[in-house]
Amino acid sequence: MREVTGSAIEIRDLRVDYGDFIAVNDVSLSIPCGVVCGLVGPNGAGKTSTFKVLATLMEPTYGEVMVAGHDVLESTSAARRIMGYMPDLAPVPSDLKVWEFLDFHADTHVLGGRTARRERVEECLGIVNLLDKREAWCKALSRGQTQRLVLAKTLLHRPQVLILDEPASGLDPLSRRELRLALQKLAADGATVLVSSHILSELAEMCSLLCVMNQGRILSSGTEDEVRGELGRSDRLLCVTMVDGQDGLLTWLASCEGVHDVEYDEAEVRFGFKGDNDGQADLLAAMMSAGLRVKTFEARGSSFEQILVEVAEGNREA
Repeated sequence: MREVTGSAIEIRDLRVDYGDFIAVNDVSLSIPCGVVCGLVGPNGAGKTSTFKVLATLMEPTYGEVMVAGHDVLESTSAARRIMGYMPDLAPVPSDLKVWEFLDFHADTHVLGGRTARRERVEECLGIVNLLDKREAWCKALSRGQTQRLVLAKTLLHRPQVLILDEPASGLDPLSRRELRLALQKLAADGATVLVSSHILSELAEMCSLLCVMNQGRILSSGTEDEVRGELGRSDRLLCVTMVDGQDGLLTWLASCEGVHDVEYDEAEVRFGFKGDNDGQADLLAAMMSAGLRVKTFEARGSSFEQILVEVAEGNREA
């Protein structure tokens, strides 16, 4: 497998029409190698149509799409060999055991003889933390386990680029954590992962880059702080509880740059803060240096979530 240089995914002027409806409207996007990138936006934003073009399952109205240096329209077979695609709610047969399901797909990828296939199946089950379910029937798996099994199937041929459509949909917190750890490990090993969701909380912790999409257009892309700033919201809601009472904290906050709208009750102090992740960390360090005995310090109800609500409701221009 040849080494990929430059961008792992390069999209230029992509457009997808369904009759008179424009699903993807002149989208351009570049994603570097070795990252987990989240494509977030409300239902109907154009995420799945974009993914289908990337996965060579749909021809666009026009545009250019490169995956690991291969043009998906002109070099479709080559692109498929280095790509893994996981659709939303991918079907899994109920009459196969977990290892049988993966062994079947390993055979279709021509991964070698029986021993080589079994070794790769075991390796992929380990990546998604399902080794203890290898003898289980597919029909007996939970929703989260089924999603991780489909991810294991997607990994069998060691793809350089992974395209995952709503993989965390409907998962419980433990299953989302298992998925996040698996994707971050893949990126650390050199793979590029593009994952979509309409729920920010499913992506925020697992992605190093975010891309916000609505009505077929890209509104912003970059790190969370870059996207937050570009969409006009650099503030966040911080909540603090104290060991020794709140008076000292309230007095201290009154002179802090970037702090606004301070509220409090018997349980905690809440306030808006204009700043990025580094600024938030510096604020906590300054509290400790000032001798304030902080019990808990957390961001809650991020205004970034509200940005996406506004995007979905059409309150922000695309």
